[in-house]
Amino acid sequence: MNRRDLDPDSSPGAAFGARLRSSREERGWIQDELAERMGYSGTHVSAVETNRKSPTRRFAKRADEALGTGDVFERLWRVVRHAALLEGFPEYVLHEARAVEIRLFELGIIPGLLQTPEYAAAVAAGAVRRRSITEQQANERVAFLAERQARLDRDSPPLIHAVLDESCIRRPVGGRAVMSAQLDRLVAFAELPHTVFQVAPYEIGESRSFDLPVNLLTLPDRSLACYAESAQQGHLERDSESVLPTLTAYHQLQAEALSQAASVAMIRQLRKELP
Repeated sequence: MNRRDLDPDSSPGAAFGARLRSSREERGWIQDELAERMGYSGTHVSAVETNRKSPTRRFAKRADEALGTGDVFERLWRVVRHAALLEGFPEYVLHEARAVEIRLFELGIIPGLLQTPEYAAAVAAGAVRRRSITEQQANERVAFLAERQARLDRDSPPLIHAVLDESCIRRPVGGRAVMSAQLDRLVAFAELPHTVFQVAPYEIGESRSFDLPVNLLTLPDRSLACYAESAQQGHLERDSESVLPTLTAYHQLQAEALSQAASVAMIRQLRKELP
């Protein structure tokens, strides 16, 4: 039996493999025994456990059925599946789910955590039309986003700061009905007791701190994490000292942005003007 040991924190695939191995060994099964119960070969199970092969959704579901783990492996598979999108994002999502403060800045599109299902579906459908993803991948993205949003709906939700470039609210997505509902969603978000919502207007010009989307997290131990991405690459930074300059730049952006009241007023006016 291949006893290649992996660091489960090194990647979503390694985390899946380590959890599969530990769950199997807790039951005293060898790889061939688990494989027989799942309808796979022992070689296939070994390759997944050692992260030499990525699990499929079918494999994950069979693992849950054989091991009696509910949907544990199917949820882990979703993280593995989305690891192919941009480096660092799956790890970011794991930290996001336990953050006590979340700071968002976005350009051109409403941040995922604030999107309505219809808006998210329209964005994904656009990617399908451009042939950058498949229809199945689009459905998975929308479902994954819904899971991210649901994880933050807890007894003690995180404080969420959201600064949106004005382009986010002026860019039409999905047609009038979808965009109207999305703007209403932003107003409702601003009214929550654990949120701070601002629009960075075009007028601030070069005073805008960022030219790329930025996500900042404060974790329960007060350490910081920052995730930033371009169209081609994502990066998660966990060193708090390295993240501090980004946090400072975020505070500077908030100082330049409209107040929450003025931001909501802008959105309500835009809502009236939708064609």
